[in-house]
Amino acid sequence: MSEPTAPPRKAPLAPPLDTRFQVETPEGIDLPLRPAGLMVRAVAFAIDLGIRGLIIGALFMALAFLGKPGVGLGSLLLFAVSWWYMVLFEVLRQGRSPGKQWMGLRVVHDDGTPVGWSASLLRNLLRFVDLLPFGYFFGALSCLQHPAFKRLGDLAAGTLVVYSERPLSRPQLPEAIPRRSPVPLTLAEQRALLGFAERQAELSPARVNELAALLAQPLHMSAPKAVAELNGIARGLLGPT
Repeated sequence: MSEPTAPPRKAPLAPPLDTRFQVETPEGIDLPLRPAGLMVRAVAFAIDLGIRGLIIGALFMALAFLGKPGVGLGSLLLFAVSWWYMVLFEVLRQGRSPGKQWMGLRVVHDDGTPVGWSASLLRNLLRFVDLLPFGYFFGALSCLQHPAFKRLGDLAAGTLVVYSERPLSRPQLPEAIPRRSPVPLTLAEQRALLGFAERQAELSPARVNELAALLAQPLHMSAPKAVAELNGIARGLLGPT
Protein backbone atom coordinates (compact mmCIF):
# COMPACT_ATOMS: atom_id res chain seq x y z
CA MET A 1 0.00 0.00 0.00
CA SER A 2 1.21 3.40 -0.83
CA GLU A 3 1.47 5.91 2.00
CA PRO A 4 -1.25 8.55 2.08
CA THR A 5 -0.08 11.78 0.65
CA ALA A 6 -0.35 14.89 2.77
CA PRO A 7 -2.85 17.46 1.58
CA PRO A 8 -1.28 20.34 -0.32
CA ARG A 9 -0.41 23.27 1.90
CA LYS A 10 -2.18 26.48 1.17
CA ALA A 11 -0.14 29.52 0.38
CA PRO A 12 -0.04 32.05 3.24
CA LEU A 13 -2.61 34.77 2.95
CA ALA A 14 -1.38 38.17 1.87
CA PRO A 15 -1.47 40.84 4.56
CA PRO A 16 -4.52 43.11 4.44
CA LEU A 17 -4.29 46.21 2.30
CA ASP A 18 -3.46 49.19 4.50
CA THR A 19 -2.01 52.50 3.34
CA ARG A 20 -1.20 53.67 6.87
CA PHE A 21 2.35 53.03 7.97
CA GLN A 22 4.76 54.26 10.60
CA VAL A 23 8.19 55.82 10.34
CA GLU A 24 10.67 56.39 13.12
CA THR A 25 11.78 59.99 13.60
CA PRO A 26 15.42 60.88 14.44
CA GLU A 27 14.26 61.23 18.05
CA GLY A 28 13.13 57.59 18.07
CA ILE A 29 9.39 58.36 17.98
CA ASP A 30 7.05 56.26 15.84
CA LEU A 31 5.12 58.65 13.60
CA PRO A 32 1.99 57.33 11.84
CA LEU A 33 1.58 58.58 8.26
CA ARG A 34 -1.41 58.16 5.95
CA PRO A 35 -0.56 58.85 2.29
CA ALA A 36 -3.11 60.82 0.29
CA GLY A 37 -4.60 59.26 -2.82
CA LEU A 38 -4.90 60.59 -6.34
CA MET A 39 -8.36 62.18 -6.18
CA VAL A 40 -7.86 64.30 -3.05
CA ARG A 41 -4.47 65.45 -4.37
CA ALA A 42 -6.06 66.37 -7.70
CA VAL A 43 -8.68 68.50 -5.92
CA ALA A 44 -5.97 70.23 -3.86
CA PHE A 45 -3.95 70.93 -7.02
CA ALA A 46 -7.04 72.32 -8.76
CA ILE A 47 -7.60 74.73 -5.85
CA ASP A 48 -3.99 75.90 -6.00
CA LEU A 49 -4.23 76.24 -9.77
CA GLY A 50 -7.30 78.45 -9.39
CA ILE A 51 -5.58 80.64 -6.79
CA ARG A 52 -2.53 81.05 -9.02
CA GLY A 53 -4.79 81.99 -11.91
CA LEU A 54 -6.43 84.71 -9.82
CA ILE A 55 -3.04 86.05 -8.69
CA ILE A 56 -1.65 86.11 -12.22
CA GLY A 57 -4.83 87.70 -13.59
CA ALA A 58 -4.75 90.44 -10.98
CA LEU A 59 -1.05 91.14 -11.64
CA PHE A 60 -1.54 91.39 -15.41
CA MET A 61 -4.48 93.74 -14.96
CA ALA A 62 -2.39 95.99 -12.72
CA LEU A 63 0.66 95.87 -15.02
CA ALA A 64 -1.38 96.53 -18.17
CA PHE A 65 -1.27 100.25 -17.36
CA LEU A 66 2.54 100.23 -17.70
CA GLY A 67 2.54 99.28 -21.38
CA LYS A 68 5.50 97.30 -22.73
CA PRO A 69 7.49 97.43 -19.45
CA GLY A 70 4.45 95.95 -17.76
CA VAL A 71 4.36 93.07 -20.24
CA GLY A 72 8.00 92.24 -19.53
CA LEU A 73 7.53 92.49 -15.80
CA GLY A 74 4.38 90.40 -16.06
CA SER A 75 6.31 87.64 -17.80
CA LEU A 76 8.82 87.54 -14.94
CA LEU A 77 6.04 87.47 -12.37
CA LEU A 78 4.25 84.73 -14.32
CA PHE A 79 7.37 82.58 -14.11
CA ALA A 80 7.84 83.36 -10.40
CA VAL A 81 4.24 82.59 -9.46
CA SER A 82 4.07 79.45 -11.60
CA TRP A 83 7.21 77.84 -10.22
CA TRP A 84 7.66 79.31 -6.74
CA TYR A 85 4.07 79.38 -5.49
CA MET A 86 4.16 75.74 -4.37
CA VAL A 87 7.75 75.84 -3.12
CA LEU A 88 7.28 78.86 -0.88
CA PHE A 89 4.08 77.56 0.66
CA GLU A 90 5.42 74.02 1.17
CA VAL A 91 8.62 75.16 2.87
CA LEU A 92 7.32 78.15 4.84
CA ARG A 93 3.96 76.63 5.88
CA GLN A 94 5.07 73.13 6.93
CA GLY A 95 4.28 71.45 3.63
CA ARG A 96 0.85 73.01 3.15
CA SER A 97 -0.14 75.08 0.15
CA PRO A 98 -3.63 76.67 0.34
CA GLY A 99 -5.11 73.78 -1.64
CA LYS A 100 -3.44 71.15 0.50
CA GLN A 101 -4.45 72.92 3.68
CA TRP A 102 -8.06 73.10 2.45
CA MET A 103 -8.05 69.35 1.81
CA GLY A 104 -6.16 68.49 5.02
CA LEU A 105 -2.90 67.47 3.32
CA ARG A 106 0.79 68.28 3.70
CA VAL A 107 4.11 67.35 2.11
CA VAL A 108 6.82 65.67 4.17
CA HIS A 109 10.03 63.77 3.58
CA ASP A 110 9.81 60.00 3.48
CA ASP A 111 10.96 59.89 7.11
CA GLY A 112 8.15 62.24 8.20
CA THR A 113 10.36 65.32 8.69
CA PRO A 114 9.30 68.71 7.24
CA VAL A 115 10.08 69.19 3.56
CA GLY A 116 13.08 71.41 2.75
CA TRP A 117 13.97 73.79 -0.06
CA SER A 118 15.86 71.33 -2.28
CA ALA A 119 13.24 68.58 -2.03
CA SER A 120 10.31 70.95 -2.61
CA LEU A 121 12.04 72.62 -5.56
CA LEU A 122 12.89 69.27 -7.16
CA ARG A 123 9.39 67.78 -6.75
CA ASN A 124 7.79 70.89 -8.25
CA LEU A 125 10.27 71.29 -11.12
CA LEU A 126 9.52 67.72 -12.17
CA ARG A 127 5.85 68.52 -12.63
CA PHE A 128 6.55 69.09 -16.31
CA VAL A 129 7.46 65.38 -16.52
CA ASP A 130 4.30 64.38 -14.65
CA LEU A 131 2.28 66.48 -17.09
CA LEU A 132 3.54 64.51 -20.10
CA PRO A 133 2.21 63.63 -22.60
CA PHE A 134 -0.98 65.46 -21.61
CA GLY A 135 -3.26 66.07 -18.64
CA TYR A 136 -0.93 64.81 -15.88
CA PHE A 137 -0.89 61.34 -17.46
CA PHE A 138 2.50 60.18 -16.13
CA GLY A 139 1.84 61.68 -12.69
CA ALA A 140 -1.55 59.99 -12.38
CA LEU A 141 -0.19 56.68 -13.61
CA SER A 142 2.65 56.83 -11.08
CA CYS A 143 0.23 57.64 -8.22
CA LEU A 144 -2.01 54.71 -9.11
CA GLN A 145 0.92 52.26 -9.33
CA HIS A 146 2.81 53.29 -6.20
CA PRO A 147 1.68 51.91 -2.79
CA ALA A 148 2.18 55.36 -1.22
CA PHE A 149 0.60 57.24 -4.17
CA LYS A 150 3.83 58.95 -5.20
CA ARG A 151 4.10 60.83 -8.46
CA LEU A 152 7.43 61.03 -10.30
CA GLY A 153 8.41 64.26 -8.56
CA ASP A 154 7.88 62.63 -5.16
CA LEU A 155 9.96 59.62 -6.14
CA ALA A 156 12.85 61.83 -7.21
CA ALA A 157 12.68 64.18 -4.21
CA GLY A 158 11.97 61.53 -1.57
CA THR A 159 8.74 63.23 -0.48
CA LEU A 160 5.30 62.07 0.46
CA VAL A 161 1.88 63.77 0.50
CA VAL A 162 0.02 62.70 3.64
CA TYR A 163 -3.10 63.61 5.56
CA SER A 164 -2.50 66.08 8.37
CA GLU A 165 -3.28 64.54 11.71
CA ARG A 166 -5.71 66.57 13.77
CA PRO A 167 -4.21 67.80 17.04
CA LEU A 168 -5.65 66.15 20.10
CA SER A 169 -7.79 68.45 22.24
CA ARG A 170 -8.41 68.11 25.96
CA PRO A 171 -11.88 66.71 26.69
CA GLN A 172 -14.39 69.13 28.20
CA LEU A 173 -15.70 67.53 31.39
CA PRO A 174 -18.35 68.76 33.84
CA GLU A 175 -17.13 70.64 36.88
CA ALA A 176 -16.41 68.26 39.75
CA ILE A 177 -13.91 67.72 42.55
CA PRO A 178 -11.25 65.26 41.33
CA ARG A 179 -11.20 62.00 43.25
CA ARG A 180 -9.71 58.52 42.98
CA SER A 181 -11.65 55.43 42.03
CA PRO A 182 -12.52 53.15 44.96
CA VAL A 183 -11.40 50.12 42.89
CA PRO A 184 -8.66 49.67 40.28
CA LEU A 185 -9.88 50.41 36.75
CA THR A 186 -8.83 48.79 33.52
CA LEU A 187 -7.96 50.94 30.51
CA ALA A 188 -11.33 50.17 28.92
CA GLU A 189 -13.15 51.19 32.11
CA GLN A 190 -11.19 54.44 32.29
CA ARG A 191 -12.13 55.24 28.70
CA ALA A 192 -15.77 54.46 29.45
CA LEU A 193 -15.78 56.85 32.41
CA LEU A 194 -14.14 59.63 30.42
CA GLY A 195 -16.55 59.07 27.53
CA PHE A 196 -19.51 59.22 29.90
CA ALA A 197 -18.34 62.50 31.43
CA GLU A 198 -17.46 64.06 28.08
CA ARG A 199 -20.82 63.25 26.44
CA GLN A 200 -23.09 64.37 29.27
CA ALA A 201 -23.92 67.66 27.57
CA GLU A 202 -25.33 65.72 24.58
CA LEU A 203 -27.58 63.46 26.68
CA SER A 204 -30.87 63.99 28.47
CA PRO A 205 -30.85 63.94 32.31
CA ALA A 206 -32.74 60.65 32.32
CA ARG A 207 -30.16 59.03 30.02
CA VAL A 208 -27.30 60.42 32.12
CA ASN A 209 -28.76 58.93 35.29
CA GLU A 210 -29.38 55.61 33.53
CA LEU A 211 -25.79 55.33 32.33
CA ALA A 212 -24.45 56.51 35.69
CA ALA A 213 -26.38 53.75 37.45
CA LEU A 214 -24.82 51.13 35.16
CA LEU A 215 -21.30 52.48 35.71
CA ALA A 216 -21.80 52.85 39.46
CA GLN A 217 -22.62 49.17 40.10
CA PRO A 218 -19.07 47.73 39.65
CA LEU A 219 -17.66 50.72 41.57
CA HIS A 220 -19.96 50.13 44.55
CA MET A 221 -21.43 53.64 44.46
CA SER A 222 -24.85 54.77 45.55
CA ALA A 223 -27.13 55.64 42.65
CA PRO A 224 -28.24 59.11 43.88
CA LYS A 225 -24.64 60.38 43.96
CA ALA A 226 -23.37 58.36 41.02
CA VAL A 227 -23.22 61.20 38.47
CA ALA A 228 -21.23 63.56 40.70
CA GLU A 229 -18.88 60.81 41.87
CA LEU A 230 -18.28 59.49 38.35
CA ASN A 231 -17.52 63.00 37.14
CA GLY A 232 -15.04 63.37 39.99
CA ILE A 233 -13.28 60.13 39.04
CA ALA A 234 -13.18 61.26 35.39
CA ARG A 235 -11.63 64.54 36.53
CA GLY A 236 -9.06 62.61 38.50
CA LEU A 237 -8.22 60.40 35.52
CA LEU A 238 -7.82 63.41 33.24
CA GLY A 239 -5.39 65.07 35.63
CA PRO A 240 -4.73 68.77 36.20
CA THR A 241 -5.13 71.26 33.36
